[in-house]
Amino acid sequence: METTTSIYFVRHAESAYEIGKERSRGLTNTGEEDARKVSVILHNEEIDYYVSSPYERAIQTIKDAAGTNEILLMEDLREREIGKIPENKFKESKLKVYRDFDYSFPDGESSSEAQQRAVMILLGLLETYEGKKIVIGTHGDIMTLMMNYFDECYQFEFWESTTMPDIYKLDFNKTSLMKVTRKWA
Repeated sequence: METTTSIYFVRHAESAYEIGKERSRGLTNTGEEDARKVSVILHNEEIDYYVSSPYERAIQTIKDAAGTNEILLMEDLREREIGKIPENKFKESKLKVYRDFDYSFPDGESSSEAQQRAVMILLGLLETYEGKKIVIGTHGDIMTLMMNYFDECYQFEFWESTTMPDIYKLDFNKTSLMKVTRKWA
């Protein structure tokens, strides 16, 4: 008998970049409005569990949807630390770490390192909560890397195409990815 476990990746809503506040920066006014829209979209999905990156913007994006439900924070779902990259070369640097999964900039993580730590959490969730619906408050890069683990079509171009916020529903049978549906449009 096939049991479906659904993971809802919710990429965080708009957050103003502030140097040195990677973990603590919250949402902009637009981000807060979009977080309410995320809640409306997820309202009828009958979510069982809420999990998030420990970064404030990811938590705030799913907080309304979670309501009184606990949001379990998982350190290894944090965003990838890109490291010290050449000035004004963010996209080029991001492309480099996607094209070479083992490359890392100084003080940064390679795609394979970031993917490995996050996927270990995801595989644990799939095993522990088999047959359930789980929302994961996440980030564009780490979400793409987790999706890439199950299907290599999720690369730099996919990351670049995502929005803030964004929602992807992934249906699994055990640890086999069966279907991906974008829920944000």
